[in-house]
Amino acid sequence: MAGETLRFKLPAIRILENEHQYLSFLMADWHAIVLNIENNQYEEEEARKEFKRLRQLIVEFIEPFKSHTEKEEQFFFPLLGQYIGYEQGPILSIEEEHREIDAYIGHFLHHTLHGMDSLPIEKMKELVRDVGEAFETITVHFIKEETVLFPMAEKVMKAVDEDHLYEQLNTIII
Repeated sequence: MAGETLRFKLPAIRILENEHQYLSFLMADWHAIVLNIENNQYEEEEARKEFKRLRQLIVEFIEPFKSHTEKEEQFFFPLLGQYIGYEQGPILSIEEEHREIDAYIGHFLHHTLHGMDSLPIEKMKELVRDVGEAFETITVHFIKEETVLFPMAEKVMKAVDEDHLYEQLNTIII
């Protein structure tokens, strides 16, 4: 994280980009646990302890992630859609990814609600696949937004819309 700079000029887009950096920082903590469980880096008791920690990190991740995606869906996508169209194309696929990510995380949380004290390692490995998929989907998702949607927005938005979007997005996600 240290030393990362924001690439975009528009203040509204910089807010979203900064949120991506923050969320990626949070994701790094829980993704390390996923990889360690998948790669048999823990003995069973340590795996169970880290698995519980993983669940807690995911729970803590949900609120800022949902706040971020809600801001995109409520303000950014509809405004950009006025310029580039909304019914098909990149915005629609990006919104679908939001639902896909929610499903992965929701599935993991649902199946880890009870009984974590007796989970065998093989079951933990099976369950962490969901958050591993969520990590990969989010990572690619952020890249798509930063290489397609954000540059598009900087290119097409009028100043009055840029200012209004900045006012709408200028809220914290934590």
